[in-house]
Amino acid sequence: MKLRNKIFLSLGAVLAVGIAALMITLSHDSACPPMPVLTAGAESMRAITHRCYGPPGKVLALERIAKPKPAKGELLIRIRAASVNPYEWHVVTGKPYFMRLGSGFGRPRNSRVGYDMAGTVEAVGENVTRFKPGDAVFGGAGGALAEYALAGEDGDVIAKPDEISFEDAAALLIAGGTALQALRDYGHVAAGQKVLINGASGGVGTYAVQLAKVFGAEVTAVCSTRNVELVRSLGADHVIDYTRENFTAGKQQYDLIVDNVGNQDFLDLRRVVTPKGIIVTVSGPKTNNFLGPISRIIKMKILAPFIDQKLVFFVANIDPPDLELFAKLMRQGKLKSVIDRRYPLEQAGAALDYIGSHRARGKVIVIPDVAAGTSS
Repeated sequence: MKLRNKIFLSLGAVLAVGIAALMITLSHDSACPPMPVLTAGAESMRAITHRCYGPPGKVLALERIAKPKPAKGELLIRIRAASVNPYEWHVVTGKPYFMRLGSGFGRPRNSRVGYDMAGTVEAVGENVTRFKPGDAVFGGAGGALAEYALAGEDGDVIAKPDEISFEDAAALLIAGGTALQALRDYGHVAAGQKVLINGASGGVGTYAVQLAKVFGAEVTAVCSTRNVELVRSLGADHVIDYTRENFTAGKQQYDLIVDNVGNQDFLDLRRVVTPKGIIVTVSGPKTNNFLGPISRIIKMKILAPFIDQKLVFFVANIDPPDLELFAKLMRQGKLKSVIDRRYPLEQAGAALDYIGSHRARGKVIVIPDVAAGTSS
């Protein structure tokens, strides 16, 4: 065997061993450590934590931890309602495993859970000028599955209009922002276009149907039988029941497909997209524990140079102007949050297990203080 071939074989073997070692390392689940002891006399609050990876119903815990204090430029928000998304399910389970490169090997580095929320400002840090105690706000705050959470004054937080309930506002940020950016920023939707929303009854899908109508599109929604009337009530012009019909086998072509499911091959999708149309994929395979949506992105990148249609995968980056748009549309009655189920804080694990079942219709809400209510 030539020396060059031996070198290539050796490098290939080293690479294979390295990949195998990384996969084993990423898939390892460390045991849950004991809850830390709260300092005596410290002001405390209830919060959901996960100190190890696993099914949410098993690894999420309701702990009493130190109540945070706002630093310079920060708000302390009393959470009135929070919502959960597939993102939190992935964070808690640690799947797909590649996510652990950022969240921690063996066990998570950050034990707090949640982001989407609505509440009232409890206190403000130094130099905060846009908000004051008592203001109703909504948007995002790290560790929102708790009685209180901190957010930056210049972060993903805006004033909540009185006309919008805490629940409706708490549902918006991740799902609504993803739908908005899929349509407007990456799909470049325009009035009169034909748009198909695959997975129209989930959190992103219910917002996408409504927003596509706001932009003047003719909307076809794909969902299961039990959700046909729901998506039709949101304004869908046409509804396809995927249990009875495969939309990729039809003759209708669309200017834009927003794929929230990832259950159709790109080559099948391109058959029902106009020659210069766009396919925006939001989700990927649910069964690939190691790569998850990355496997779909890789396939998309390989195919993209060889087809006319544009293939897009993105991660939403929501900002306050998007939240202001949502508030405006809700006040005008052009956008609403579809709330499927509500859970008290102590049942946050059950809420995320339900999200993981992929059966949720619209959004799932967690209410830290049931006695406080969730009205405006």
